Amino acid sequence: MTTSRHLDLPFADGRSGSGPATWGQRAILDVVNRAAPADRPRFNIATATPLDPGVPLTAVLEALGHLLHLHDSLHTRLLPEPDGSGLRQTVDPDGRLTVHVRDCAADTGADELAAVGGALHEELAGLPFDCATEWPIRTGLVVADGLVRHISLVLSHTAVDGTGMGLLVRDLSELSMGTGPDAIRAARSPRQPLEEAAFQTSERGLKRDANARAHNLRKLRAAPARLFPPNEPASGTTARFPNAVLTSPALLRAVDTVAAAHRTGTSAVLVAAAAAMTARLAGRSDAVLQVVVNNRFLSGLTDAVSVVAGDALLHLQDADGDFGAAVRRTHAASIAAYRHAYFDRRLLDAEVERLTAERVPLADRSCVFNDTRELLPSGLAGPDGPDGPDAPDGPDGPDAPAGGEDGRTTLVWPVDFDPRPGLTYALDALRTPSALQLAMTADPALLPRPAMERFLYGMEELVLTEESALKA
Repeated sequence: MTTSRHLDLPFADGRSGSGPATWGQRAILDVVNRAAPADRPRFNIATATPLDPGVPLTAVLEALGHLLHLHDSLHTRLLPEPDGSGLRQTVDPDGRLTVHVRDCAADTGADELAAVGGALHEELAGLPFDCATEWPIRTGLVVADGLVRHISLVLSHTAVDGTGMGLLVRDLSELSMGTGPDAIRAARSPRQPLEEAAFQTSERGLKRDANARAHNLRKLRAAPARLFPPNEPASGTTARFPNAVLTSPALLRAVDTVAAAHRTGTSAVLVAAAAAMTARLAGRSDAVLQVVVNNRFLSGLTDAVSVVAGDALLHLQDADGDFGAAVRRTHAASIAAYRHAYFDRRLLDAEVERLTAERVPLADRSCVFNDTRELLPSGLAGPDGPDGPDAPDGPDGPDAPAGGEDGRTTLVWPVDFDPRPGLTYALDALRTPSALQLAMTADPALLPRPAMERFLYGMEELVLTEESALKA
């Protein structure tokens, strides 16, 4: 038998303050607010994991309290400026975090505990956040015999990006295992959102923003204005966007092999494969991809538990040529693009809107790639070590389907999403313990289901064929 209760975890003596919102906070809130209310929970960043044999409830609650003191983003609210000129962040020095608890009998089996935890996670992840009135974090615990056997963390995307969630899980794991918060502060000293906003409004920050936006505008002017034919649904109504997930155990190994052979990162291999298939299906030799960049390589942001991810525009020439050469070119192009991925998205969008009104041709930014494979470390560690990784619930990807357990590649269609204006496709790379996954959401008027299948299987074939050639 399972019972439910709520624990109010008091928080006091935290850092406080108020100031401008960061570029990341504003950009994400704009995206969420543009979505239909029923669609907004898709943008939550969530993870859940079983704990075996379990962690004492008192230790987890104490760790959550320390976590709030370590990271201001967890007790920050976002409100309009009083004069309506923008967005402001307010860091609360005290308050309460509601912890959602499901209590199970001491002899409850692992499968039932996982089912209870999964249901609780789905419940918490399925609710939107009101960033003006509530803190951007929800926690769910499944408890049996005084031990937490399953934990769920759900955060507003305005508080963390995928990398930030991974850093949060790392800190929570260490705190639960007895590492003191002072030791974590001494080792990492993460930049807080108010500190980041102060940099962004400084002379150095404004100069960096202007340079990055100028770089991206040059790219936007040089790249092709459209890759796929315009969306003109015959019925006058817009179809829902299907989501396809390819699960490939073989691809997990092959990506590493190809990257090592060409002395690149594994993301370059996947971006090159996505660019090649984009070019093929568009009937072109080049491709333009908007790639999500975590920006943690910037000074002071390495350990930031906040939202600092940005977009890099990649225009890849001869994308459908020799694949090995394309991987190397993608790696080189990515370095320059990532350097200019930290900027004020609102200002860039305003400049794009002005140029569009002046009928200046600008690049197609509707093909989006997001590599989420390494965003989360292994799950919260129990006394006997970490559990297996749990892929994040991203804005465009569902919980990772199992699939591929017998070594074969599988492709499933888990869900359809409401239409997203201005999107051709969003492609996420995910990882399970035994496979690499490619999750694609696309406009069916531009990429119908057969084209989506061809795209995903084509990416796999490109990488596997390159791996075979390297071994020959």
